[in-house]
Amino acid sequence: MKIYTKTGDKGKTSLIGGTRVPKSHLRIEAYGTIDELNSYIGLLSDQPVNTARRAILREIQDRLFTIGSSLASDPQKSKMKIPDLLEEDILLLEKEIDKMNEVLPELRAFVLPGGHQSISFGHLARTVCRRAERTVIALQEIDFVVDLVVQYLNRLSDYLFTLCRMMHQDLEVEETPWQPRMVK
Repeated sequence: MKIYTKTGDKGKTSLIGGTRVPKSHLRIEAYGTIDELNSYIGLLSDQPVNTARRAILREIQDRLFTIGSSLASDPQKSKMKIPDLLEEDILLLEKEIDKMNEVLPELRAFVLPGGHQSISFGHLARTVCRRAERTVIALQEIDFVVDLVVQYLNRLSDYLFTLCRMMHQDLEVEETPWQPRMVK
């Protein structure tokens, strides 16, 4: 398989279904942001603190490929069978969040991102996930997007926030609560 095709040299690309669109099209931005998020999930998976969570992180990466496939398809023209996102995928994230929350202290304040490089990678993933969600919602306002995609991204950002808190605990790094400056 040849890596370069030269078909995008003039700033256009094809969606699944054959429709040519500018590379700046919102649909391309949406699945490109999902691809960026997937790379950050891979980085999180590679962190030694997440060895026991590697399987769930790989599952998330697989679901992100499913979402990318859905977003890369022209809803009017694609006849290609693409993988489905399922309600169970969201339930899996909720189950994992609940499991972590059982052992985490109650959250009483906003928490500043950081404290350890692995945790910072997690917060980068979380913020890219939120950007992906915003982009997908903007696309959904003008074109078809499966509702489960938005729900999954919303739950995934919650999962990533909780994972960062769990990494704080696992790495024995204290969370830094945000303490707003008082107005005089």
